[in-house]
Amino acid sequence: MMGSGKTAVGTALAHQLGVPFVDSDEEIERAAQMTVAEIFARDGEPFFRARESEVIERLLSGPPGIVSTGGGAFVSETNREMIARLGVSVWLKVDLELLWNRVRHKNTRPLLRTADPKKTLATLLEGRVPAYSKAQIAVEAEEGLSVQEMAAKVARALHEVPELFKENV
Repeated sequence: MMGSGKTAVGTALAHQLGVPFVDSDEEIERAAQMTVAEIFARDGEPFFRARESEVIERLLSGPPGIVSTGGGAFVSETNREMIARLGVSVWLKVDLELLWNRVRHKNTRPLLRTADPKKTLATLLEGRVPAYSKAQIAVEAEEGLSVQEMAAKVARALHEVPELFKENV
């Protein structure tokens, strides 16, 4: 979910594990030479979601690493199946109040450009929880937990996944 710490925690996790970090939204922006907000405005959400799926598949088909997806990517069953096939999905589970505290002062969230952005965020979260709950791993955020501590918590959860850290021989 937007504001869950995907980029910050993902970057710290990648550093801890010694693997690259890639953000799918940044890859989309680089390819389109425009921001996600501009793509939404010009081409609409369905166009963006199609490009997002293409980019996620390309990233997951590359070398092992941490891939952060946009908050809406995991809502797509096709994306969930692709992520499960090519990687491991992790839900950074953050409650509404903490999410709101993190996103309320940012103007880079196209889905929150509404008359009541907190209500919109609550509605988005409520609508996405059923999809997010299908993640292979859920890691609960806690108030006051640093980015490094949250990344360590995710790393511990990942180390419990059988075969994930086995060397290819």
